[in-house]
Amino acid sequence: MAVQLVWLKRDLRLHDHAPFAAAARQGPVVALYVFEPSMVRAPDHDVQHFRFISDALTELRQRLVKRGGALLIRTGELPAVMEQVVQEVGAECVWAHEETGNALSYARDRRVRAWARARGLPFRELPGSGVIRRLDSRDGWAERWEAFVRAPVANPPQQFAALPWFQAPDGKAAPEAGVVPTPASLGVQNASTRPVQSAAGERAARETLHSFLTARGEDYRRAMSSPVSAFSACSRVSAHLAFGTMSGRQAWQAAQRRRAELLDDRPGHAAWLASLQSFTARLAWRDHFMQKLEDEPRIEYEEFSRAYQGLRSEEPDGARLDAWIEGRTGYPFVDACMRALRAHGWINFRMRAMLVSFASYHLWLPWQATSKALAPHFLDYEPGIHYSQFQMQSGTTGINTVRIYNPYKQGLEHDPDGAFIRHWVPELESVPVDFVHAPHEMPALMAGMTGLRLGLDYPWPIVDHASAYREARDRVHAVRRSLAARAEAASVYAMHGSRKEPLHKRTR
Repeated sequence: MAVQLVWLKRDLRLHDHAPFAAAARQGPVVALYVFEPSMVRAPDHDVQHFRFISDALTELRQRLVKRGGALLIRTGELPAVMEQVVQEVGAECVWAHEETGNALSYARDRRVRAWARARGLPFRELPGSGVIRRLDSRDGWAERWEAFVRAPVANPPQQFAALPWFQAPDGKAAPEAGVVPTPASLGVQNASTRPVQSAAGERAARETLHSFLTARGEDYRRAMSSPVSAFSACSRVSAHLAFGTMSGRQAWQAAQRRRAELLDDRPGHAAWLASLQSFTARLAWRDHFMQKLEDEPRIEYEEFSRAYQGLRSEEPDGARLDAWIEGRTGYPFVDACMRALRAHGWINFRMRAMLVSFASYHLWLPWQATSKALAPHFLDYEPGIHYSQFQMQSGTTGINTVRIYNPYKQGLEHDPDGAFIRHWVPELESVPVDFVHAPHEMPALMAGMTGLRLGLDYPWPIVDHASAYREARDRVHAVRRSLAARAEAASVYAMHGSRKEPLHKRTR
């Protein structure tokens, strides 16, 4: 039987892995993961991503070896590394999942496909999510997505065909990589001790999801908005979905099984059922946003609506960008959220939206610069969601409501006693609760009694909220009212708009 090579991208699992399942039906399986220097050293990659991948590969290798499979971990650029491996193992077919990644991975995939065609080597890419490649229309997308997540999971056999000549390497994955990224986390804490949001691997993914579906998630719908409660109440499987130690279909089906268990006693589980509905809706939302980048890769760098090109300067204000990314804007709740994110690699969605809104509107920074600056700090960085959301929160899609978050209002709503602020901005520990959200408003005598020296211990607000809000609102709405923006909005909606019925029915 011919050796089958399974190329792993962002799909570091064995279960619900269509390439593994399909390859195993054809012959012995060798899996390959390549640490590519061009991607590992890219600005959107961080040492926390490197560690998560390495740990997941260590577990995956053990699982494969137990079933008679093999995992090779190599360093270099593709397709050159793949050519070497194909010759080494005698592979007669290459299997992989489709990937919706950044511009680097998109260009890499095109090179690999061209190499395989030139070599006459079969290269099979299979869907790994509800994202649809070469989608003709968004009409009917929701129905096709649901059909995908309802389909049976694709699992490999308990035992792969034998590879008698192959000797599995020992040890962890990371030492074999030969390349380590520069950590974006420097300045927050030592990179070697920076925590990841959860352990890597399929086992950790299952355990994290199980604890959410059976214990932590009951108050999810309400508690997800506040950083005080979200670290526990949210599912925390986002990194597992991003690197594929769990598939979206696995998460969706597990939530449906949990829902079925609870439906027999609906009156007693209203909160649980509401939270499960919200969770499964967000799984669909995830693929919906990834579909946008799949359909239009240019949105990593260019505005959805071309009417907004040039709205902000291409060159960011360096002082403002540094203050924002380092959590020293003089807005305590904004700074607390940024510091929490940089320490943990995760923060809840509402706070992500506020951070981006503040950078785009209050600081008037270009989303192209802020998106690249923030990407390495998200352990669950997913390009399709990341760039779509940055544009949505920056007002450049042309089809979404312009939301300019009030950082003071957000802080008072989600951290009323200032405990979250005091934890992450210890400079303000002695500030009374009435002023912890706006220490610059303290009377001079009170400020002196607290010992806080504004401008030294903690900065004054980098901009005035009211004036920055008004100026940003007026600038964005001036473009939004233009004929060019209205025409562009129709085009953007036709390609990317969310709908459960055909477009022609919505526009009658």
